[in-house]
Amino acid sequence: MDSVDAVFLPDRRGPACNPLLDQLPSYQSLLYRRKPSHGGSTKRRSSSQRGRFGSLSNKWTTTGRAENKQKTATVQRPVREQPKTMEEKRRDREQRREQDRRLGGWSQWQRSMRRSLRRMRDDGLDLLRGLELWRGDIHVIEGMFGTGILSYFSFLRFLVLLNFIMFLLMFGFVMLPIIMAPSASGNITSYISNSSQCSDYPSSSRQGLVVFHQYITDLLSGTGFLEQTYLFYGYYRVGGVHFPRFSYNLPLAYLLVTAAYLLLSLVWIVKRSAAGFKQNLIQDEDRFQSFCNKIFSGWDFCITNENASRLKRSSLLYELKTDLEEERIKQKIADRTRKDKCRIFALRVVLNVFVIAVLAACFYCIYRATIFSQEAQMTTTNFIIDLIYEYLPSIVITMANFLTPQVFSLIVQFEDYSPAFEIRFTLMRCVFMRLASIGVLLFSLWSQITSCEGGSCTCGYNHKLYPCWETRVGQEMYKLMIFDFIIIGAVTVFVEFPRKIIYNYCHCGLAKWWGQQEFAIPQNVLEIVYGQTICWIGTFYCPLLPAISTIKFFIVFYIKKVSLVNNCRPATRPFRASSSNFFFLVVLLIGLALACVPVLVSIAQIPSSQACGPFIYYKTSWNVVPETVKELPAGLRTFLYALASEPFAVSLFVITCLAMFYVIALAGAHKQVINQLREQLAMEGRDKRFLILKLSHAQKRASAGHSSSSARSNRYNSTQSRENSGVFLVQPAPDSATQV
Repeated sequence: MDSVDAVFLPDRRGPACNPLLDQLPSYQSLLYRRKPSHGGSTKRRSSSQRGRFGSLSNKWTTTGRAENKQKTATVQRPVREQPKTMEEKRRDREQRREQDRRLGGWSQWQRSMRRSLRRMRDDGLDLLRGLELWRGDIHVIEGMFGTGILSYFSFLRFLVLLNFIMFLLMFGFVMLPIIMAPSASGNITSYISNSSQCSDYPSSSRQGLVVFHQYITDLLSGTGFLEQTYLFYGYYRVGGVHFPRFSYNLPLAYLLVTAAYLLLSLVWIVKRSAAGFKQNLIQDEDRFQSFCNKIFSGWDFCITNENASRLKRSSLLYELKTDLEEERIKQKIADRTRKDKCRIFALRVVLNVFVIAVLAACFYCIYRATIFSQEAQMTTTNFIIDLIYEYLPSIVITMANFLTPQVFSLIVQFEDYSPAFEIRFTLMRCVFMRLASIGVLLFSLWSQITSCEGGSCTCGYNHKLYPCWETRVGQEMYKLMIFDFIIIGAVTVFVEFPRKIIYNYCHCGLAKWWGQQEFAIPQNVLEIVYGQTICWIGTFYCPLLPAISTIKFFIVFYIKKVSLVNNCRPATRPFRASSSNFFFLVVLLIGLALACVPVLVSIAQIPSSQACGPFIYYKTSWNVVPETVKELPAGLRTFLYALASEPFAVSLFVITCLAMFYVIALAGAHKQVINQLREQLAMEGRDKRFLILKLSHAQKRASAGHSSSSARSNRYNSTQSRENSGVFLVQPAPDSATQV
């Protein structure tokens, strides 16, 4: 350390001037930024030198402390986890054993217990990893196709677990009390139908001789024998379950479980997206760093398949071309004239108006198909025709979801965006189309539910057409879920598999131009996000829908795996695992926000059915909460009223705003520090380059001086040798003359 300080600080008593350090680019940049005046230039220069040399001294001190901390952390880690050779690990193990022998009995016991607990924890974590769903299959996919496609299957596994937890909530708090009541000597309080018109709920079960295809219709549409089962909302016509020691309020439990699975989904998604958001912040880099990362660290070493490695190489080439294209477009944007900007903006406005017109046409078709389907279901004509009428909204939505992405991909080419923004903008349009179509379907249903012939509804809703409107909404969500699963399987069997056969065995130009089916990650993610949004909306009306969604995604995993391995190839346009995980969760969060809107509206605004379900005697489903609060003790009731009061809401809002401002300010400070660290890294790179150039020049001068000195010494040695040889030859002559 003293030698280092001697180099940078020759005189410890004051700030000395080092000509080499004064020439560093970082120091020159610091002087340029400060711009000292003429009067105080000497003083500021000395203070800046003092600060610079002091920072250098602190740097060496901090470096020494960091090294000591790193050594301490390395010593505390287990030997097998340390990055050392086997000989060093054996030596460390022997040293630790010697240290253990010197300790007392109590200290030895404590250390052995810590090691045993650590080993037990590691074994438990290994066991949990071994029980992880699809662990081996996902490792195989990762080895064959890399981490980009792996992210899709990991996302699918996350949705399977989420739906399974939702099913456990609905089953444990809603279905299980009803199932256990008879065996646990409990009494079920069922609502008794009164003589009013609103409480009439005719049975939809088929009577007499039932043809087999009618069972298929009931199975696919959720009507008939499935309507009066645990599958739908209308079956839970229970006011409470009375056990020997307590009473169970089923309507309150039904409402709280709905809020619980929505809140659980929100927390889980936000928790998983936080890591992806951090990675996106880290990867928010300039273009030069992006080029360096792609060239030096862009390869995915998880790939072991030859075709996948070839595709990865082509994807890296595509990324570099895309980055260069973005640089070209940025330069083109910078060189645009005002006339060019007006032309492009006008073209974009026209194209976006056309996109809005396409979306409006699709939404209108969905609305008309829903109205026509609801009216056509009142009459029966034929098995096939009735099934088409039942699934007409689902068919129209599927066709819109298939056609609009093609239109959006064609339109975005004329809007003159960068390639990366083209992908994101097209995906956001497709997300809006898929998720908004569900909202249009629900709006169409509610327009039918809340409208009556005379203009005013006696029951608060159209009881004549929809005696249990919640069950009808649940049936529509059930049909959307079933039809989406049928479409995924049909596309795999009847589109992707024949296309692979044609590509392999037909050598015509059209087949080669058509090519092999690409496994497009964004489109596949939109499919499962669409299905998950249906599950979130429909769980309130169809409590067993999470179980159906779990089974569906479980089967979809194997369908997509077989299709990927046998029928498809990875997309030529790459999708990084870090950015894709964050994008998946953002789209899923948008789907959750959209799903909460209709569920909350139906709970708080639309009158609940008076002929079915647990909320018969409540005007809306939310009314069960204030009615339950009134039955609580006075102290707890006062506390809950205080939480729901306006002063508490205002105070909570103010505290939340202050916390948000603090977090925003902290994030801004962190961002400024990150920018300063990046500048410091760039300056250190320039300093290293400067020092390397100085070192190379010094080496060249030293080598040149050494060569010149060696040349002079060689010339001197040759002269001396010639002189010595001349003396040696001339010297015997006098001797011979003397002898003569």
